[in-house]
Amino acid sequence: MVPPVEYGVLGDVCAVLGKTVIGILGPSSRPRGGLNVPWLVRGDQVLASVELAPDRRSRARGLLGRDGLEGALLLEPARSVHTIGMRFPIDVAWLNREYEVIDIRRMVPGRISRPRFRARAVLEAEAGCFARWGLVVGDHLDMPGRHPDET
Repeated sequence: MVPPVEYGVLGDVCAVLGKTVIGILGPSSRPRGGLNVPWLVRGDQVLASVELAPDRRSRARGLLGRDGLEGALLLEPARSVHTIGMRFPIDVAWLNREYEVIDIRRMVPGRISRPRFRARAVLEAEAGCFARWGLVVGDHLDMPGRHPDET
């Protein structure tokens, strides 16, 4: 097991398990009713914030009605997505049970993805973000406190 890495002035502690990790930042990142905001992290570099869509209603709404997205949106559980009614193209990453990126696609508005039957979750961001972040198939993601095996 890799020991936790401290992220300096952020006061963040997160285990770095692969190329890319989703970690939870400390108290300074609690604007949403006192809840921690998840962050997409690579090594000691914070790439983006991550909004969570854990229930059916928030997953169904997704990015509809928005003009853009700062950071990313995690839909869990999910195996497919659509961009019908969306105003901008998106990058989509399908994640398996271990939060490994198993596929990445760019989707323009008005499309429906094929389901990825090995997928457990989907990470969405504005088109071009994954390339800027260097997110690729095979990256392992982790979200301390939100792993699917934890109850």
